[in-house]
Amino acid sequence: MKNCLLLLSLVTFLSITSCQKDYSTKEVDWLIGTWENKTEDGTFTETWFKTNNETKEGLKYDRLEAKSTFIKNGDTLFQEEVILFKMDKWIYSVMASNQNDGKATLFTATTINNNEMVFENPEHDFPKKITYKLVNKDSLYAEISGNGKSQGFPFKKVN
Repeated sequence: MKNCLLLLSLVTFLSITSCQKDYSTKEVDWLIGTWENKTEDGTFTETWFKTNNETKEGLKYDRLEAKSTFIKNGDTLFQEEVILFKMDKWIYSVMASNQNDGKATLFTATTINNNEMVFENPEHDFPKKITYKLVNKDSLYAEISGNGKSQGFPFKKVN
């Protein structure tokens, strides 16, 4: 009887834990840090960090957040906030200053692995696709594209 109870408890525990989804950011944590793209036109910086969150229903999950800026001669010309989180799929939520009436634009992951992330939103005007590729531990290449246009950003890790 003891063995049956132990087996029943083990089966119950395994069923519960196998149904739990992984809401961690471990597969995209390589993005954490401060990345810079310095050009003669100015400096584009993205700073990524991890936060712990909880939904109103009590679901706990991790997410990455980023602050992005483009600064030229001390003036901030562009600023955006990004939230990267996983529910059923990875979602890239971006809110750029003075765009989209202050509402976030959502992109859904089409590729996520230990050195590349691709997010797409075919309904968005531009970009329709956002790509991050880890070149090496201190070098990252980001690209926005759509409608036959693309713009790339080589970043160096500074922190």
